[in-house]
Amino acid sequence: MITALIFIIVIGVLVLVHELGHFITAKRAGMKVEEFGFGFPPRMFGIKKGETTYSINWIPFGGFVKIYGESGEGADDSRSFASKKAGTRAKVIVAGVVMNVILAFVLLSIGNVMGLRTAIVENDQNPLIRDRRIQIVQIVPNSPAAEAGLESLDEIIGFGNIAEFQNYISENKGKNIVMKLGRGKDNIIEKNITPRLDPPAKEGALGISLAATGVIKYPWYRAIYKGGRHTVILLINTAYGYGSIIKSIFTTGSPGADISGPIGIAKFTGQAVRIGFAYLLQLTALISINLAILNIVPFPALDGGRLLFIGIEKLKRSPISRRVENLVNTIGFALLILLMIYVTTKDISRLF
Repeated sequence: MITALIFIIVIGVLVLVHELGHFITAKRAGMKVEEFGFGFPPRMFGIKKGETTYSINWIPFGGFVKIYGESGEGADDSRSFASKKAGTRAKVIVAGVVMNVILAFVLLSIGNVMGLRTAIVENDQNPLIRDRRIQIVQIVPNSPAAEAGLESLDEIIGFGNIAEFQNYISENKGKNIVMKLGRGKDNIIEKNITPRLDPPAKEGALGISLAATGVIKYPWYRAIYKGGRHTVILLINTAYGYGSIIKSIFTTGSPGADISGPIGIAKFTGQAVRIGFAYLLQLTALISINLAILNIVPFPALDGGRLLFIGIEKLKRSPISRRVENLVNTIGFALLILLMIYVTTKDISRLF
């Protein structure tokens, strides 16, 4: 219950920040904002203040800002979205993505002041590194690790370094062993597991990927720099990851990676909550960057798709047919709903 509540709060903050970017930029551009909604309709309730209705809707995984003229109406009205120059409309669209990036930067900067756990080189003697651990960062589906109930972020206890642990596993292939794991704050568990004698290529005997990690805390002036640096690294890696998934879909018909929806994210949120607040900050920053990159992809119904239409309009020097634009966006939204259903089904199948 607590995990679900925190998950809703995290999603709420991310949506609020994103839509606040659209809202503030539209207001500053002199546009009429008809509704600022958290969640998707049907509406639960709404309060009208001035010309804007602030609503809470029943489907909590999203939000929207309804701006007068987004569908092409009121092109002669100075307060309509449709009446503004292409550059002004583009700023309103991009503002949500920018706010998600700024949020990630703020969260990571705060986290660096508090002390964030990050991957390190095992022999790094940096005096700032404390609480060194060996942690699981990835688990292969249907592997011994997955079947034994190991989880990402579990700490491997009882070994001085990764090589020592790998040698132990290599010496015990085909034998039942007991692994001691740290899961959450001060929670030590044991799992029975049998390393495979002949594992598939690149999976290893257990089916896990490991990383040496440590907590590094910086003074505030360095934390701001580190927060910016980590934000840029996350942006680059996330964009590369989405590019690889899109490429894999077109070349193999499969995303080539595990894709998680709300249920999967809720599970990760629960893991982060158990381990500590700093982990939750990192996870929220990561999700915020993912939302930024996903929204800027030039796909119908996303912010990137709307930017694409504005770009086409500038190239052809005339407005695109609103009927065509609305139809394309409707199809895009339907495909996104199907994708949401697909990843949610996958998340449920992983749970059971």
